[in-house]
Amino acid sequence: MRLTHLGHAGLLVETGGARVLVDPGTFCTGLDDLSGLDAVVVTHQHADHLDLDRLPALLSANPDAVLLADPQSAALLEEHGHGPVRTLVGGDAHAVAGATVHAVGELHAVNHDGVPRCTNVGVVLRAADEPSLYHPGDAYDGEPGQVDVLAVPLSAPWAKVAETIDFVRRVAPATITPIHQALLSDVGVGLYLDHVSRFGAREGGGLRVLDLSDGAAHEV
Repeated sequence: MRLTHLGHAGLLVETGGARVLVDPGTFCTGLDDLSGLDAVVVTHQHADHLDLDRLPALLSANPDAVLLADPQSAALLEEHGHGPVRTLVGGDAHAVAGATVHAVGELHAVNHDGVPRCTNVGVVLRAADEPSLYHPGDAYDGEPGQVDVLAVPLSAPWAKVAETIDFVRRVAPATITPIHQALLSDVGVGLYLDHVSRFGAREGGGLRVLDLSDGAAHEV
């Protein structure tokens, strides 16, 4: 598996011969240079995960890419003429090239009573003889099963570090890679990641941190 962080929640996952882009949002970089994608995945409709302005060019450059999205994003995308869209529903699995995209979860985490909840469906990517990866979108309550790599949202209006640590402990991956940190300074990223990496491992277990902040592709 090869992973490239495109900024904030955007992650390019190459596994099983498939190239899958998850959450091409407004804080992502490098979207204009992507080609050869087999799938574009949207976990939810918030702009930092779905950039409707740049999406047409991305899809035009990747005409063979399957578009997968949570229910509300799927409806929004079809309203904007981006279709067909495969709707992600928790428990479903979608074959993409040599990989499988497993849908996990249902709703976005609670921000506060002034922000309505929307659908949020995370994804686990699996391929034979390769590590598995879970990208939760904006929620900590998904049940992905055993996964090797967890993409961990470090900072958000809906999250606090105690919840992040509990999430990592519950999923119990061998490796974490930080995402969703665009609202933090470099100092803040270091502070949050230190807390999560030191306290997120289950007792007696180790926890590897895979830093993708250089924007390069990294082998897992």
